[in-house]
Amino acid sequence: MGQAHVLVVEDSELVTSALRVLLESADHQVSIAGSIADALEIPRPGSPSLVLLDLTLPDGDGLLLVAPLRARGWNKFVALTGHDDPAVRQRCIAAGCVDVLLKPVPARELASKVAAWLG
Repeated sequence: MGQAHVLVVEDSELVTSALRVLLESADHQVSIAGSIADALEIPRPGSPSLVLLDLTLPDGDGLLLVAPLRARGWNKFVALTGHDDPAVRQRCIAAGCVDVLLKPVPARELASKVAAWLG
């Protein structure tokens, strides 16, 4: 099994910078996309892979990426949201996310969860 590839789909440069540092320090390959269009340009990952997906992107609902990215080989999706709402959580799980994290996510918690998701 090769190095895990994590795609961060988030339009906040502050958030993506922090996530890149955290994930790369855990020896993951990291790609960043700031929109749905950008995410669809990211090459097919090696295995395992994980997508950290903001729900509110400049060009639409981040959940619209789950099906097309899964078809391209990305295999796990985690929603990142600022909305602490059971309906949002249910919608994310129904769309195929393995978990939903409320932003801001504490770094230590995120690091341990990423390790668990990637096995």
